[in-house]
Amino acid sequence: MLSGKVPLSVNLCRKISTSSRNMGKLDGKVAVVTASTDGIGFAIAKRLLEDGAKVVISSRKEANVQKALNELKKHNLNAHGIKCHVGNKEDRQKLFDETIKQYGKLNILVSNAATNPAVGGVLDCDESVWDKIFDTNVKASFMLAKEALPFLRKSNSTPEDKHSNSIVFVSSIAGYDAFELLGAYSVSKTALIGLSRAAAKDLAPEGIRVNCLAPGIIKTNFSKALYESESANEAALSKIPMNRLGTPDEMAGVVSFLVSKDAGYISGESIVASGGMTARI
Repeated sequence: MLSGKVPLSVNLCRKISTSSRNMGKLDGKVAVVTASTDGIGFAIAKRLLEDGAKVVISSRKEANVQKALNELKKHNLNAHGIKCHVGNKEDRQKLFDETIKQYGKLNILVSNAATNPAVGGVLDCDESVWDKIFDTNVKASFMLAKEALPFLRKSNSTPEDKHSNSIVFVSSIAGYDAFELLGAYSVSKTALIGLSRAAAKDLAPEGIRVNCLAPGIIKTNFSKALYESESANEAALSKIPMNRLGTPDEMAGVVSFLVSKDAGYISGESIVASGGMTARI
């Protein structure tokens, strides 16, 4: 006759199964994600948290940081947030100093901040607009990586972190095939692909990986102009073989893979997530 007690072996299996589910692939890692209070950046921060990392989010506006932190808390996710304009040297320094103060190390940098203050062909771009786009989209990404490097190197020296630290630049499908009305923005995103490849070669001997995400047309506030009107949406979909826009969560999944041990032998690559849109350079 069976008793009401569950066999010890069954209980043990259940505990092991539950423990495995609760262990994230990024447990013990510390990540900084810039421009991470909305859209793709927020989705990346959320996914890294879900996968076990400790994450510092940032935005140019303090109100946006607090709003994002509150939204994460609704999902039982706790991040640290700080106001940071990536074009400001003091703000960048505070971003890294606060990360080390809170978590003691840095393993992952995701450079996501970008701007596009004007539309038009590349040679129609005013010099001031060109400078603003490249200062934010390219120079700030370069400076963030340069300033993060001492911390990445330091944490890379510990046995548990060896060969698992990485940088991800967020580029765009436009970096491969320039969008007609986003000329200067497209060129800046091409530059990020080149920056990723060059930095990857420099840092590979140290075990620090550098990769790039090139999203297609993703449904975010930043890309509204590409889909908000019926005609724009139809034009966008006509270029996408999968016949739909991408989601921020889908981009976050790619980044989570790139910064994990699953991508431990991938560096200097640009992962295009564009629903089948052609990417050549």
